[in-house]
Amino acid sequence: MDKYKRLQQIFDDDPLGLLDIKPSSSPARNADERLVASFQEINDFYEKYNRLPALGGGIQEHQLHSRLTSLRENPVKHEMLLGHDKFGLLNYVGKKINSLDDILDDDILGLFDDDSEGLYDLKHVPEIDKERAATDFVARRKPCKDFDKYEERFKKVQNDLRNQKRLIVEFKLDNLREGSYYVHNGVLFLVEKINITQKEHYKSDGTRVKEDGRTRCIFENGTESNMLKRSVEKILYVNGKAITENADEVNEQFLEHFNEITEEDEASGYIYILKSKSEKQEIKAIRNLYKIGFSKITVEDRIKNASQEPTYLMADVRILMVYKCYNMNTQKLELFLHNFFGSSCLNIDVFDKNGNRHTPREWFIAPIEIIEQAIHFIISGEIVKYKYDSINERIITRF
Repeated sequence: MDKYKRLQQIFDDDPLGLLDIKPSSSPARNADERLVASFQEINDFYEKYNRLPALGGGIQEHQLHSRLTSLRENPVKHEMLLGHDKFGLLNYVGKKINSLDDILDDDILGLFDDDSEGLYDLKHVPEIDKERAATDFVARRKPCKDFDKYEERFKKVQNDLRNQKRLIVEFKLDNLREGSYYVHNGVLFLVEKINITQKEHYKSDGTRVKEDGRTRCIFENGTESNMLKRSVEKILYVNGKAITENADEVNEQFLEHFNEITEEDEASGYIYILKSKSEKQEIKAIRNLYKIGFSKITVEDRIKNASQEPTYLMADVRILMVYKCYNMNTQKLELFLHNFFGSSCLNIDVFDKNGNRHTPREWFIAPIEIIEQAIHFIISGEIVKYKYDSINERIITRF
């Protein structure tokens, strides 16, 4: 008998189905399935939070941000995932904020739809401070008699915003500057003068008393006020923005005055770099996380109450570097560094001992040697040629 027929008879004579064996499927995913699954995690994040994953939002969000950037730049993977891109994330182009109109048009949460929540509706601020800020503003607001001196300045700032020579950025506490511009409820205003009457100091029990005094704020609508400095800061922190200085003018002034130091000059402040000692896993898990800050007093005195202050993540810190600065606006150096590393700013909520929420904006994700390199580029004047690549954590040329 033919051997093939014999084998067929054996197969056919199997009443118990012993030879009816189906190949088992492997539980392991192939490369395409893994790619889709990794992109689905980004979809899930967007669906949950209604925003793209960003740098500085924690280690997992940081990974999703890097993954999405990589997928967008890979034409093959981009094409493969188009059918799974239900939110249009692969072709998403972030809206640039260059003017006050852009802020109002980009109001996806409807924050500006109702004026009933305005200048005095502060959140996460003790009631006594809310009342003081509101009362102070009402009592001090009045027509500005010499507004003609400032009208052209406001027009120039608006023009700089249109031409992207100035940017609208987040306001940070303790960062109110004389001669700088800010936005609240769609109104541009200038902090024309700050008259300090109370210096920053510490009480005998270690409590920090912050600097304060009267301001002169000129508003674009032709009014002015002399609110307390701390009141202006609290109002802007809750519902305001800061306007950066004209980029061309900052670079010229900074490079012109930076190296003019003599033995007779007095120190104007300290720029410091700190490492957190926090035991919280969401902080410890972030590699290369450092605080870049400014202090008029010694850094040792400034940080001695760090574990009680949200700006230090409610934890002690370790001093890595301190730069003593002379004959210059040290706060501009701090702002320069913050802008340079802005794309890697940590985005995390911290709660103080009273349960109030804070979002510190002086912590950045960048290798310490890269921060050092940026400072040296500023000193040499070469910083204008470079920018920080937050994805690859390195400094690259602008052109």
